[in-house]
Amino acid sequence: MKRAADATLLIAPGCPHCPQVLAALSELVKEGLIGRLEVINIAAHPEAARAAGTRSVPWMRIGPYELTGLHSPSELRRWAERARKGAGIGPWYREALEEGRLEEALSRIRRHPEELKALLEMLQGHPPIAVRVGISALVEELAGTDALRALIPRLGELTRDPEPATRADAAHYLGLTGDPSAAPLLRALLKDEAEQVREIAREALEALEHPGRWGDQKREGA
Repeated sequence: MKRAADATLLIAPGCPHCPQVLAALSELVKEGLIGRLEVINIAAHPEAARAAGTRSVPWMRIGPYELTGLHSPSELRRWAERARKGAGIGPWYREALEEGRLEEALSRIRRHPEELKALLEMLQGHPPIAVRVGISALVEELAGTDALRALIPRLGELTRDPEPATRADAAHYLGLTGDPSAAPLLRALLKDEAEQVREIAREALEALEHPGRWGDQKREGA
């Protein structure tokens, strides 16, 4: 039997939804779906809110999953079950992007850049356009970082994916690594059967040959 996940709940005086969420999480503790529940009043411990990167309550973490606001008992149960099964962080990002919570996803990926790998796995299997666009925004946020460069081998595998859209995304992300070692992978895509892939591969190669251009473009668009 897999171990139940632990949970943390941030509350504050006057919070209208905190009692409902506390009651629902407490019930999951009684049922054994949550192993331990830590409740923190951020009025007494504001450092807890800063550490969580939130200004809103109720805020909760169930295993790896961070949630804000009122959630029904059935929703909380679903996240607790996912945490116990070790479903990974992918479902959280997918739901956040599908619901348009991009800023929330950006905040998390900044704090947990190692979760980029889970985002790349979501590219396969025809994700909804909102998810695909959201993944691009999250990867672009970490352009040129060690976390993205570490995924060059996985991106290389994705350049051979059957779906042209996935190969095109992989080419774009290889350009964002800023790492010359990605160039051979991009040159191979210059002969891709899909025009879109070839074009993005050319642009990505140009980005590698002109370090800093991506950062300049981001500043101009800010």
